[in-house]
Parts: sequence; structure tokens; C-alpha cells
Amino acid sequence: MPETRINQQRARAALQSLFVGDALAMPVHWYYNPMDIYRQFRGGIQKMEAAPTHHPSSIMSLHSTSQGGRSGARGGKPGREIVGEVILKGRRQYWGKANSHYHHGMQAGENTLNAHCVRVLMRCLAENGGHYDKDSFLAAYIELMTAEPARHPDTYAESWHRGFFANLEAGKPADQCGAVTHDTASIGGLVSIAPIVIAERLAGTTLDDVQAICHQHLYLTHPDDYLAKVCRDYVGLLDALLFRQEGDDPATLISTWSKRSISLQLSEIMPKIHNDNDVVGKLFSSACYITDSWPSVLYLAYKYCHDLEAGLLSNTNLGGDNVHRGAVLGVILGLAIAGTSDALYEQLKDRQELDGEITALMDAVGA
Repeated sequence: MPETRINQQRARAALQSLFVGDALAMPVHWYYNPMDIYRQFRGGIQKMEAAPTHHPSSIMSLHSTSQGGRSGARGGKPGREIVGEVILKGRRQYWGKANSHYHHGMQAGENTLNAHCVRVLMRCLAENGGHYDKDSFLAAYIELMTAEPARHPDTYAESWHRGFFANLEAGKPADQCGAVTHDTASIGGLVSIAPIVIAERLAGTTLDDVQAICHQHLYLTHPDDYLAKVCRDYVGLLDALLFRQEGDDPATLISTWSKRSISLQLSEIMPKIHNDNDVVGKLFSSACYITDSWPSVLYLAYKYCHDLEAGLLSNTNLGGDNVHRGAVLGVILGLAIAGTSDALYEQLKDRQELDGEITALMDAVGA
């Protein structure tokens, strides 16, 4: 297969798999006891499922609806409540209930809010010839989040969304609304990076320039120096997988970047691991914090770089912040395999629209 064609195939598979990893994990997002997953879903998640009514480990009721972070005194100027009045209109009533599911009412194969932000970004990139424009993205992001009726199916917005709009309501310029909370340095900050890397690199932008663009994009919503360092490593790994020679082993590239990024020697720890729970949930927390979620992603990517479906199913059934891990993992595995799970991709509710948006982006960069 010609080099250009295989690169295009890898890119398309990576984007498709981002949405697969997100939607697959959605019904058991932030389940911190994996046994709860198996109690609600016999044999664990094996296909796209709807969000259950009861969430056994939800702390959604503790999260602030007026700013980023947990509940507390309202910050900034008195005014509209962020959840319900500014964003997530019509969804405020689900935030104060014990065991309310973060993605209340979402159906099998639906994507979460962060994945819809990725779709907004992909459309912006396609409209601009595959190149990133900060102002276009911010305008489209704000429009998505504040639209009424809602243009996405989700009930929950992570801390960074709430902090961003609290700052916007307080009068800050949109490009200075990134908020710092206890979980700013989280895996969710990497979810929207891949489309920028893929589009800009296929359009001919240098890797150094792409790194700078991704840093700028990250800091709009996740201003954190350590997360920025991990983001730079993530971009480097994506580039290496996208443009690798046909005979190069993806596992070797993932191992190399794991060692370079966080000194994690994957080849050395693998023989000591009995199952994935020994790593995700024991060696590393399954929570969102990047210090644990990034090594968890690297481990799963290394182990499953030749079996995307098995990797995304394992990630899902490990619980914790599996949605955002799944989106990032899906990109890496899609690039490694140059394919996605057709069986799972076909179950995405917005598959036809996604096909059109991914094709539009590929066409915009001449791919």
C-alpha cells in the first residue's frame, strides 16, 4: 500500500476509534469498583449500552454547579448559575440527586460531551483547510455549550467546562477563561488533541509547529505545565505512529515513548502483570489525574496494540475515568492497527454524521 494511503487509513481509524472508546465506556464512566460493572452488566460491557439509571459510585451531587471543582461558595460575580442557566440547559435537576448517573438518559452508542467538543473541533479544522484557528474553535465551542435546545445529549460537564464558563460569565476574554481546579491536570485535556495533530501534520505543518499549536489549544481549557509536558509526549507518539514505516512495530514505538515520557519500562513490567486490574486500579489509580491515567493508557496501548477491540473493552471494564482514557487509547490503537472495530463503530448513534465529518476533514487536508 502506498505510504500516503496507509497514513490516511491510520488517521481515519484513529478518529473513528476515539468515538468508539468514548461511547463504549460511557455507561460505566467513573465506576470505581469494577465489580459494580459486572453486577449491572453480566460479563461486563461487551457492546454499546445505555447509561443505567443508578450509578453506584456517583459523586455528581458534590460537584459545583456555579464554578469548577466541588460544591462550595459561588465564585466570581453573582449571576446566572453555570449548570442549567449557561450550559447544560434543562439538566440541572439531575445534579442534586444521590447516585445520579453522570450521563443520565444517554442511549447506547451516544458520545459524551468531550467527544462532541472534538466534533466541533474537527468541523472547524475542515472549514479552515485542516489548520487550527483558536478563535474559530472558541466561538464554536461556546455555541455548542450554550445552545438551546442542547446540541449534545450529555448531562455532565467536567470541572474545566464549568470553570471556563464561570470565568466567561465574570467577563474574562474567551482565550483567558481556562480555570485551574484540583483536576485540571487530567486525561480529559488530551481528548481533543489528536484531530489537530492528524490534520495539521497531513496538511504539511511541521511537528514543532504542531506542538506549539497543541500547547496553545490545551491552555485554553487546561492550563497546567505537567499536563502540557505529557501533551507534548502524546503528540510525539501520535506522530511516530502515524508516519512510521510499514515494518515498524507499534509496540516498540509505544515502549520507546513510554520510557521517554515517564521512564515507564513496559517490557519489564509486563511479565509481572497477571491482569489489567493489577495496573489500572492498583499500580495506578483509575481516576482522571494525568499522573496515573497517562501510564495506564500507555500500558493498555502497549498490551493491545494488535487488538483494538480487546483493548477498548478492557479499558471500559476497568472503570474509573474510562471514557477519556478510552478516547485517547482509541486514537493510539487506531493508528497502531490502521483500523477500528467495525462491529463497535457501527453501533455509534451518530455514525453517519461522524463518517461525513471525518471524510470532510480528510478531504480538507488532501487525504
